[in-house]
Amino acid sequence: MSEEQVGRRPVGEAVLIAGPTASGKSALALELALATGGIVVNADSMQVYRDLRIITARPTQDEEARAPHRLYGHVDAAVNFSAGAWVADAAKALEEARAEGRLPIFIGGTGLYFKALTAGLSVVPPIPAEVREDVRARLERNGADALHAELARRDPHAAERLNLRDRTRIARALEVVEATGRSLLDWHREGQPPLLPKASFRAVFLAPERDALYARIDARFDAMLAAGAFQEVERLAARQLDPLLPAMKAHGVPALIRHLRGELSLEQAATIGRADTRHYAKRQFTWFRHQLPEFEWVKPEQARGWLAAIVDAVRNRG
Repeated sequence: MSEEQVGRRPVGEAVLIAGPTASGKSALALELALATGGIVVNADSMQVYRDLRIITARPTQDEEARAPHRLYGHVDAAVNFSAGAWVADAAKALEEARAEGRLPIFIGGTGLYFKALTAGLSVVPPIPAEVREDVRARLERNGADALHAELARRDPHAAERLNLRDRTRIARALEVVEATGRSLLDWHREGQPPLLPKASFRAVFLAPERDALYARIDARFDAMLAAGAFQEVERLAARQLDPLLPAMKAHGVPALIRHLRGELSLEQAATIGRADTRHYAKRQFTWFRHQLPEFEWVKPEQARGWLAAIVDAVRNRG
């Protein structure tokens, strides 16, 4: 897509920058914020956790000081943070940007967050702690197969959509039916309206060549280890949190915890962390292509032209 083509489309009230991990999204978002006086709003499900600055490649403190950043590191790792909770926080960030007359720039790689932002989200009532703890105890005691069989009896339609190895989603679906008496699928059909309706935003997906991206992922993982990612995970592991919590499943965290237990060498743990991150990047390409077709796909070498056109459009409208 040429710069001229990009510039013909209105910006709307927000800009969304997505892409696979290590694609250069954060640098692009910061540059746009500096050029327009915008606010950078995190849309990455792991960068919300304050315990995980290094291993999730959150913006540095220096970068955060150069432009307003919101929803980074504001959640404790012990919290089972959800897409619904993120939408509530994003609504406040959007309101703040509007009140200050700033351009909100949502940036991240979590497709569900962007879909909730632009298409709405189901509203599931809070699950009582005792229900969640009971389901998770049964999961640890009896295994995912047993819980999936139980879910199949109580909510067959939800069960047939879930992979037998997806422990977290199986537990979640069972928690919902136990706590509410209704299928998770029913709740999904009764959703909240989007914060950013169609045509109210511009959205881009940075799409590097796969080989170059995978090499960058590997190099960045090694750089994170050199910067103290292992020590960060060591501090997290010392808290002895529930391994099913989202923060405990950030890429690289489970393997490094296994290294702490003596189950893997550091190099073996790093190899697993790099591979998990590459696999995640591959899934991001697929998810955004099928779930969010309104995103413009831009190669990194086109990003500067896209950025210049967006900046011009913002300045011209204001």
